Amino acid sequence: MSKEQKITGNIQPPNKDLEILRQNFPNCFDKSGEFDFEKFKTQLSKNEINFSKESYGMDWLGKSYARLLATDEATTLLKEDETFNQKDENKNSGNLLIKGDNLEVLKHLSNAYYKKIKMIYIDPPYNTGSDGFVYSDDRKFTIEELQELAGINEERAKRILDFTQSNSNSHSAWLTFMYPRLYIAKQLLKDDGVIFISIDDNEVAQLKLLMDEIFGEENFVSEFIWEKKKKPSFLHKNVGKLSEYITCYVNNSSKTFPFSIEKTTEGKKYPFNNAGNSLEELTFPPQTVEFSIEDCTVKPQDMSEGKIITELLNELIVKDGLNENEFTLKGEWRYSQNTLNEIIKNKEKISISKIPFRPNHIKIGGEIKKMKNSFSPTHYEMETNEDATKQIVSLFGIDLFSNPKPTKLIKTIIKAISYNDPKAIILDFFAGSGTTGDAVMQLNAKDAGNRKFILAQLPELIDQKSNQTAYDFVKNELKVETPTIFDITKERLVRASKKIQGEREGEDLSNQDLGFKVFETMPIWEDYTFESEELEKQTSLFDESKLTKEDIKALLVTWKTYDGIPLTETIQDTNLDGYTAHYSSEKLYLMDKGFTTENLKLLLEKIDNDKGFNPTSIIAFGYHFESKSLREISENIKSYANKKSIDIDFITRF
Repeated sequence: MSKEQKITGNIQPPNKDLEILRQNFPNCFDKSGEFDFEKFKTQLSKNEINFSKESYGMDWLGKSYARLLATDEATTLLKEDETFNQKDENKNSGNLLIKGDNLEVLKHLSNAYYKKIKMIYIDPPYNTGSDGFVYSDDRKFTIEELQELAGINEERAKRILDFTQSNSNSHSAWLTFMYPRLYIAKQLLKDDGVIFISIDDNEVAQLKLLMDEIFGEENFVSEFIWEKKKKPSFLHKNVGKLSEYITCYVNNSSKTFPFSIEKTTEGKKYPFNNAGNSLEELTFPPQTVEFSIEDCTVKPQDMSEGKIITELLNELIVKDGLNENEFTLKGEWRYSQNTLNEIIKNKEKISISKIPFRPNHIKIGGEIKKMKNSFSPTHYEMETNEDATKQIVSLFGIDLFSNPKPTKLIKTIIKAISYNDPKAIILDFFAGSGTTGDAVMQLNAKDAGNRKFILAQLPELIDQKSNQTAYDFVKNELKVETPTIFDITKERLVRASKKIQGEREGEDLSNQDLGFKVFETMPIWEDYTFESEELEKQTSLFDESKLTKEDIKALLVTWKTYDGIPLTETIQDTNLDGYTAHYSSEKLYLMDKGFTTENLKLLLEKIDNDKGFNPTSIIAFGYHFESKSLREISENIKSYANKKSIDIDFITRF
């Protein structure tokens, strides 16, 4: 079949909530696909759901605008740093560093990484008044456009546009900045995914309410306390401050698991007995209990001793250290029969050392111990800000970064949620100095894990007046004409990788991913975003002849990511008698001019003969094809697919 799509100017996060509603309440959508909320309310009211007009919630100036930003289309394309990515240490890497506004980056990731991220850690602006945070937005809505798109009145639209264009650092500005980023981030988390957010007193209350709204109150885990200083700061007029917070939510509380960085030692006993409980019977099947007594036969009897009451209800035969027959004990138990059955099913160890009978459960591999909600030198030998600064100095020789996070803090968090997921993907879209990427590589090197990181960092200009050291380093040593924070992030990851290799010289690190790939956002070309539906009108609005080879490559990277293909997955060039097509994950892209009937013939022959080549979608950049050629390709592919009884979509994008 053939489809025409107008996608590049409309790359935006998918509305999965609407898809769920459509699946479960199809009768609440009209024939044009619009959702009928009144019909939805009527259906739910039959199930005694009360739609009260009074409710508890959070509102702020800019909330409707923030919601719009969360679902608004992207204004950028993605470009690959081919020179860096083709270096030996990077070409096969599954790690990512992306330069750009993190809201744009998240929108680009929202299809390819939907429900694939195990953990998100971010260290966003704290909005202290001195950390440089101001709300800045280059989207240019008129009052009328914002009224229509956000569904608000003229006065509110005007007030919102005033504050979004005034470099505000109010609570409303901070919430408007954070909401769309967290909204999209939630879509990226796996069902058992976890998000950690560093924050201090300035916005912790607002953050908690915001996260309750986006993630749900039931998914709140804790506000971890991190002791970030060895000596308190006495700048506050009332107290000396030592700590800040790390707010944590799970994506789905029904899929959660204990956060842990350690296990109990092998062989710890967990007694079945619990004095004071009511008397119950437990039946042990044959060959399930280990005895330290010699082979013997014990008759039914009361084996009470002190406060422990145990009664053997039938004859027990012990042979070769195991119960040969089924036996039943009556006593005061902390375990139910169902729990006992589960222990036996899992082939866990049950032992009785002596008479009177006191069964013990010995968990295989030890027991997972839940982590504490305090990160301090007392717990986990935690590092502080001072330690983090030393780590930067050890890598660069100089202090380049204000208030970095220590690697041990991030390693502890990552280990706590990935001990059962050695291939976890860790996302940090406020990458800063790159601590999260460094921590992932260090942890993998220590425990042979295969975790991957995705970092995003804005190319924020380094202020020469406030940080002359960093400015001079990037400009003079890294030879970057316009120094940015991103340049420090990238260099930190390169140096951290080399440090790990140096410390483990002589070890086999062939299975360790110590590289990363770099991509960056770039503005969509002028006049490329449009609303026309017909090719003739689109052609009159956009002149494709000005596009360079690099522009087409960026378009290809953007499209493949939008189509759900991870950025780290390689696109294979496919030669069709001089015409190069691009193939990945059953999608074939025709991006260049010059596609002929002969190329089409070779394409269909390759599908016929090459078992490893089975495109289910063929996507053509419409500006590089004549209408007649597009029709010919579409008809031939449709005919071929029908003949072979296979599904191949032909999609034209402009």
